[in-house]
Amino acid sequence: MNKKTIASFIIALSISLTACGNMGKPIVSDEVVSKTETSAKELQDDTANKTQSINYLTLVNKLNSVPDGWENSLETVTITNSLGDDVEVEKKAYDAYVELKAELEKDGINVDLASARRSVEEQQGVMDKFIKTYGAEYATKTVAAPGYSEHHTGLALDLYLNIDGEDVYSKKDMVKYTEIWEKIHKKISEYGFILRYLEDKEYITGYGYEPWHLRYIDDVKIAQEITAKGLTLEEYLGVVNSSDVNVDLGTSEMYTEEELKEAAIQVKCKFATFKGCELQSVRYIGDGSNTQDNIRWLNSLNEGAEYIKVAEFITDFHTPKEGSESFIADQDVRAYPWWLAQNKDGGWHLVKWGYY
Repeated sequence: MNKKTIASFIIALSISLTACGNMGKPIVSDEVVSKTETSAKELQDDTANKTQSINYLTLVNKLNSVPDGWENSLETVTITNSLGDDVEVEKKAYDAYVELKAELEKDGINVDLASARRSVEEQQGVMDKFIKTYGAEYATKTVAAPGYSEHHTGLALDLYLNIDGEDVYSKKDMVKYTEIWEKIHKKISEYGFILRYLEDKEYITGYGYEPWHLRYIDDVKIAQEITAKGLTLEEYLGVVNSSDVNVDLGTSEMYTEEELKEAAIQVKCKFATFKGCELQSVRYIGDGSNTQDNIRWLNSLNEGAEYIKVAEFITDFHTPKEGSESFIADQDVRAYPWWLAQNKDGGWHLVKWGYY
């Protein structure tokens, strides 16, 4: 397998995964910020009026699909990166990226585009490939559902680095360059970009921290405000309420702190799909849940699974005032269970959640 093939696979994997992992420290404030007074609809309508084409504040996440007809209004350009891969990106986002890239080069930082726009059909192809290779259970947990990937917009840009003349494109290698990403993040808002997936905000975005994933919003002032306040796009648009979340990893003789952090992130990523619910706490309840009976039970839930260890977390949260199909309206939910398992490779699988 040559370098280009390997690189293409790694990049495709990186940008298609939910990326629910603890992968570094973002440069954002820990300050809890109240919801903006301007409504999401007013903000989005204003941006749409300015562009008379696409809405640069459009929200696409696990609960919001790309709007119908989006591709018909999208103007894109296609470039070839240093790896030899073609990358399609929305035109204004690309123009802003070129300016950002030039500014970074003045500081000796070299970046390139790993990925930007992917059509719904292409995303379905990624999903189909993962189902064939890894099975449906794994694919649905790790690949963004077609229609619900921000990459459909053409406004989401994944970067990679060039260090001392060598391309650095794998996720596990890129996260090592913390200081470089810090310098990049300090510049991006000046060109209308925000860092889309922040650390400790997985319960809002549904994705783990990705220092390479930028989102273009075509408004420098708004980008600077979002960045300065450490907000997600969801928080800025007012579609979720900001809240403090207490994460208690307890003590364990079975798992390292890093392993438990990864497990908690898996829980928070899934919680992001609980529409309107406000997460209050996540807690590991201890090694006592790792019994042979529980291991057999979780293995029975997934055909072909070979889990060897399990972990149980519980969460406290508040349900939406209007209620939902799953929860009574405006209620505190306590000790809501989440079951995760590890196989021989050590990766976490979120297997079961909810009362049973």
